[in-house]
Amino acid sequence: MTETATSFDKDRARAFTKRMLDILNDGALSLMMSVGHKAGLFDAMDGTAARSSSEIAANAGLDERYVREWLAAMACGGIVDYDADNETFQLPAEHSGLVTRRAGPLNLTVPMQHISLLGEVEDDLVDAFQNGGGVPYDKFPRFQALTAESSERRFHSGLVNQVVPLLDMDDAFTSGIDVADVGCGSGLASYLLGKEFPNSQFVGFDMSQDGIAHASEVAREQTNVSYEVADAAGLDQHERFDLVTTFDAIHDQAHPTTVLSNIFAMLRPGGTYLCVEPKASSRLEDNIPDPMAPYMYTISTMHCMTVSLAYGGEGLGAAWGHQLATEYLTNAGFVDIEIAGIRDDRGNNYFISKKP
Repeated sequence: MTETATSFDKDRARAFTKRMLDILNDGALSLMMSVGHKAGLFDAMDGTAARSSSEIAANAGLDERYVREWLAAMACGGIVDYDADNETFQLPAEHSGLVTRRAGPLNLTVPMQHISLLGEVEDDLVDAFQNGGGVPYDKFPRFQALTAESSERRFHSGLVNQVVPLLDMDDAFTSGIDVADVGCGSGLASYLLGKEFPNSQFVGFDMSQDGIAHASEVAREQTNVSYEVADAAGLDQHERFDLVTTFDAIHDQAHPTTVLSNIFAMLRPGGTYLCVEPKASSRLEDNIPDPMAPYMYTISTMHCMTVSLAYGGEGLGAAWGHQLATEYLTNAGFVDIEIAGIRDDRGNNYFISKKP
């Protein structure tokens, strides 16, 4: 039955109008906050008294006119405080813990950089909507660097002190084991673990030649760490490792079933697999209340899912969820699957499983 004019909910329409304006303004603010992060403006204002735009620009080493306009956007968005009488701006202490580099993994301006990154492929994505297929990796030239920055915050704060204890392998790391990181990106995880556990051997695999070249250069003096260019779907490392890790690397694979089978084969009997994936349910209705769900599905649509589809893949997406992930791990042969988490990475599940 067609709705009549009398059934139209004006309050709902007004509320949605406000919601749309909030989306428009917040989307614009996310771009400006990304600029503020990259330009070092939030760091320049961190812990300082109220200052003029000229003083802030001088402290940051930036052009005053651009800084003044940026500050206006921040003041209108409620990010910084503005004193109209003195024409000064201040970053409140209550805000600085979420927007400065000092905040480490809590700095939300880092993931805001994804918004401008994904905007670069909007037309390519619309074409995929209309014609199928996907947007390949080479359309995201800045993605590797952005992922490296995100990983750096997480790994430096929690890899050794929070992730390693989950594995209950401290003695093994100390005495010496063989570890692989599949889809290693910039290779930071292997590098940090190699420094911490000199008796263990660490190998990072990634299909990005630039990523592997960078990782190899950084770790050139770390004799127990090495890197190899390899497609995870083509790995052939039969029973070479005691531990294999993947950090946000399975859901955007073209052939995740093949990759998980390869990882299973890489492990020696009794070996451990740590699979870190976005914290989500496989059921949409479970994810709707999550305040980060719109962001997660946007990243998934505009990167994770479409990259997989570009190579004829399954297109699992970032929100494939713990239920489906557990099913995939089980089908690959893994047993004793546990799901854990760490304090400094609230957005991911840590799946720990064994090879019989």
